[in-house]
Order: sequence, then C-alpha cells, then structure tokens
Amino acid sequence: MRVRNFALTALAVAAALSLTACQDEETGTAQGAPAAAPTTSAGASPGGSASGGPAASAPGRQSAPPAGTAPGAAGSGKAATCRTADLTVTAADRTITGDSENTVVVELKNHTGKDCTLSGYAGVDLKTSAGTVSAKRSGDPVVTGVVAAGASTYFGISYPANTSGGSGVRITGLVVTPPDETHPVTLPWPGAGSLPVTDGSGSPVKVGPVGSAGQGR
Repeated sequence: MRVRNFALTALAVAAALSLTACQDEETGTAQGAPAAAPTTSAGASPGGSASGGPAASAPGRQSAPPAGTAPGAAGSGKAATCRTADLTVTAADRTITGDSENTVVVELKNHTGKDCTLSGYAGVDLKTSAGTVSAKRSGDPVVTGVVAAGASTYFGISYPANTSGGSGVRITGLVVTPPDETHPVTLPWPGAGSLPVTDGSGSPVKVGPVGSAGQGR
C-alpha cells in the first residue's frame, strides 16, 4: 500500500515538472520573437503626411530655380549701340546766309521699336569729280546719347563755299557711315554743287560728332 502511494506521488511530481518546463519554453519563445515592422499607408513616405502632402524641406535647403531660368539673367536695361540697319539716314542743306562756311546736317532716325545709343563721329565721304574727299573731324567733344525709338539725332558737315568764280570740284554724292559701324549709306548731296579747288594740303570738309547739331543746324 505504501509502495503504491509512493509511486502515485512520484508520477504527480513528474507531471508537474513537465508542465512547468513547457510553460517556461513557450514564455521564452514569446519573449524572444522580433516585433513586427510598422506598416505605412499607400502613398505615404517616411517623414511625410499620410494625406499625401509634401514632406517638410530640410533646414537650409533651397528649391531649384524654374527650368530655363539662369541665375542673374535679368536684363541690365542698357540700350544697345545703334546699327546702320536701325537707322534712317537723311541729309539736308542748313546753310545760313552770311556764314563763312556752308553746312549740311545729317539726321539719324531710330526707326526700330527700341532705344539705342550713338557716340562719336560718323564717317563722311564726299564723292566728287576729282575723287573721294573724306571729312576731317572737328575735334568737338563726344557725348554718348540714347536715341529713343522713333527719335532722331543730328550732326553737321561744314565745307567752304566756292566763291572763286570757277567751276571748282563738283560734288556728286554723300556717303555716311554711322559711328562704330562698317556699313555705309549713300545719299544724294543736298548742299552747294561744288567745292573750291585747293592745293590738296588738307581736307576742306569737316564733320562734327553725333549730337552736335540740331534739326535746324
């Protein structure tokens, strides 16, 4: 009887120890399992809003300029130099009775839709029966001027009157090359028909800088 009771007691203790070991093994497994990674909603990015709004910009980061825009590409506002193609060039006799020299005034009209600048002396050549006579610069100071769209500027050509009583040197045409240009404009000569014959020591024709003459002179 005592042997039987002892055997039953041993079985009960063994069963209890086996149950405890199983519970400890299950608990260890649960504690050692890695946590599941959090899920994100479709369309959401790390750091962004779940509603699909843009993520916050990093501190100090600047946005790229719009396509086709170069840094500092704003216009300087400075007018370009007038080219021959920008100008309507005409000439008129502006000799005043009693003057010691005759005068022709050349008009340079800006026929473009934008302002441009002119500065310096134009090239002036007179076509004559004795060949080309190039005008000499007067030496007057040069001033840079802006010729507004549709406006004009002027310069004068002075030359001696032929009072010799002879036929002199016949003038047949006028060639004008605007400042800083290489393309000339050929015009009819509007002044007196001839120059006095000279000894050829120097040009009797002089030209003033652009802007040195008004519409009337």
